[in-house]
Amino acid sequence: MTIYMVRDDCTDSRTLGTMTFEDGYVCQTLEDPVRPDGVKLIGDTAIPSGTYRVTISRSQRFQRMLPILHSVPMFEGIRIHPGNNNKADTTGCILVGTQRGVFSVETGAEMQILHSLDAMTEVQKRISACVAAGDLVWLDIVTPRVTTSETFSAASMADATGFP
Repeated sequence: MTIYMVRDDCTDSRTLGTMTFEDGYVCQTLEDPVRPDGVKLIGDTAIPSGTYRVTISRSQRFQRMLPILHSVPMFEGIRIHPGNNNKADTTGCILVGTQRGVFSVETGAEMQILHSLDAMTEVQKRISACVAAGDLVWLDIVTPRVTTSETFSAASMADATGFP
């Protein structure tokens, strides 16, 4: 099984995306900010785009079985797990949720993901079923050259014809 993840809204403080499974299930993702190739700020950088093998193992941090990505350049222990806020809930991992929204006023009105436990249940169920059946699971992460935030920023500079 290949899971597809497209990062579609990148800012200097976080990265939002969409994770799509072969059976049509879709959830939202939240990561730390994407940085230029080769640049890593510990605990504040999204993993590089690419295709990664996914298995399930026991997380020492969460004390439960969770998906883990393998052979991620410059990173170790990257997991898919529940969480809503990239400042408090991740140090490089991929958070999943069912929708996007403003989590709380304390986060500075930054877009986050919501209902992460619901999404994690669905993600875990699909990955676990494939692993149990002996199938390989891959996560293919794509970062478009232009993201939603950049598109809206450029649009505000456009005139009535749509050109800057």
